[in-house]
Amino acid sequence: MLLIVDSGSSKADWVLTNLSGDKQIEFRTSGINPFFLSEKEIIKILYQTSVLETYVKEVKEIHFFGAGCSSPDKREVISDALSQVFKNAFINVENDLAAAVYATCGSTEGLSCILGTGSNITYFDGTEIHTGKHGLGYILGDEGSGTYFGKKLLTAYLYGTLPLNLQKAFKQKYKSDKASVMKQVYENPSPNFYLASFAKFMSDFIEDPYIINLLKVGFNDFIQTNVKAYPHYKNLTSHFIGSIAFYFQEVLKESCLENEVICGKVLRHPIEELVSFILKRENR
Repeated sequence: MLLIVDSGSSKADWVLTNLSGDKQIEFRTSGINPFFLSEKEIIKILYQTSVLETYVKEVKEIHFFGAGCSSPDKREVISDALSQVFKNAFINVENDLAAAVYATCGSTEGLSCILGTGSNITYFDGTEIHTGKHGLGYILGDEGSGTYFGKKLLTAYLYGTLPLNLQKAFKQKYKSDKASVMKQVYENPSPNFYLASFAKFMSDFIEDPYIINLLKVGFNDFIQTNVKAYPHYKNLTSHFIGSIAFYFQEVLKESCLENEVICGKVLRHPIEELVSFILKRENR
């Protein structure tokens, strides 16, 4: 059997399948990002996943696509962890941008963008995935991501600059104060997940002018910084993957239109299209 994994920083989607694709088992675990998890911590997640334990001897090939897997040493962390559990499987580890490209562009030239907990972009020429200069993480980059919007909301709340109705609703929902926020951001691990958790607040007030403007500013920031970095972007289809892109796609599409960006697929999770692409490739 084949095991195909698409892992963001917060969640990972797994599919066990045979080559014909007529037998598939789908499940989800917490995200596996080698920037935040050690090899031992990853192995612990694998052993705690009962479905994997059941099929561990049947898996002969693994294709893992993940956030944080852009460098050889980080890919090795994932590969070594998987090899400890799946001792007889061929293991291929690529970054999450490759999954985005396979799920959206397929074999056609285009731009594939990630707008989830973090953000990133890559250009695919129809044959090769070109590594860009983007994807700087939540401190230096992540424009238009969950972390970006969460940080904007949280900062405005603490400064008291949110509109009164949003200020009250935010306080009632999260009951956060400066001390608790500072502790979470500057002392606890994975502050990006913490910051991104506040982005969900926008869905409760999606019709509010302040939220709509916040989304437009964030998406425009992503487009200006990332999409327009490619000189021929107007001639390319830009595809989007991730919860932020999916749930706020109406505003995203408006921003694309205003910036003369051709908007293609908008997917919450790429796993279904990714599995189809890999099975087609394996059966050639």
